[in-house]
Amino acid sequence: MAALAAVTAAGLVLDDRVLAGAPIWFKPFKFAVSFAAYGLTLAWMLSRHPAPGRTGRWAARTVVAAGIVEMAVITGQAARGRRSHFNVETPLDRALFVVMGLTIVVLWLGTLVIAVLLLRARLGDRAVTWAIRLGALITLAGLLLGGLMLAPTPEQQAAGALRTVVGAHSVGVPDGGPAMPLTGWNTTGGDLRVPHFVGMHALQALPLFLYGIEALAGRAGRLRSERTRLRLVLVAAGFLTGLLALVTWQALRGQALIHPDAPTLGALGVLVAATAAGTYAALRRPADYPGAGDGTGTGPTLSARTAPELTR
Repeated sequence: MAALAAVTAAGLVLDDRVLAGAPIWFKPFKFAVSFAAYGLTLAWMLSRHPAPGRTGRWAARTVVAAGIVEMAVITGQAARGRRSHFNVETPLDRALFVVMGLTIVVLWLGTLVIAVLLLRARLGDRAVTWAIRLGALITLAGLLLGGLMLAPTPEQQAAGALRTVVGAHSVGVPDGGPAMPLTGWNTTGGDLRVPHFVGMHALQALPLFLYGIEALAGRAGRLRSERTRLRLVLVAAGFLTGLLALVTWQALRGQALIHPDAPTLGALGVLVAATAAGTYAALRRPADYPGAGDGTGTGPTLSARTAPELTR
């Protein structure tokens, strides 16, 4: 996927074709980068498992195979100058779109198996374990939300366009309109790719958040407490879950991410206030072992490397 990202990045520079309002190689590039991050993160999570076994290896290989097939279709359609998603205009386009749908189901099931393995194992201290577990669960929810894009839009049904296109990223406006830089998300209507993105990248966000906490532990001794780190991870997971619900609600109402209305801003304010209160409470409660509050305590962390160290 990293190599494919480099190839498609070159395509962005060398090929000036545009499809649905975006450079034709933009989607393959984004997907290649996303799959690279997704695969690396799942591999790292499985490496924390003391004994993932045959089930874990097969689930990992299933995710890899599904990703390869998905990217082959997306890249191949881009090379042909055709849309990969929602395109049912010709028998070949329809068949490829169906294949993509099946690979996503297989990828989700493979990720589910990995998540179950992670839920049943001790992956480090409690903060590490729950950062990994909750990241995987939120990601599964984000992947499922991608299914919202497959439903025919009212505009497609009214125009009788279901013979050429079924489903859309955007809500309330056609795909391919004005878009945000880098992400390509619609700026004039709702975009279901936003919750899909937020959910999927919880997989990286929670472990990275925990890394940040541990980096600060040298200056803030209270963060060396396993219990404090666990509380903060739970607060962060609650924030990501609330954010996922909020951006889904916003997109389904046909509202662009960068143009929130008063109800959206109010809900965001409540979410931020609840997160701030949770963070304050997590930091104010007593530490869980002697020395945790004065910078002398120790405990297993996300940076631990070997299985004996993880379970000591």
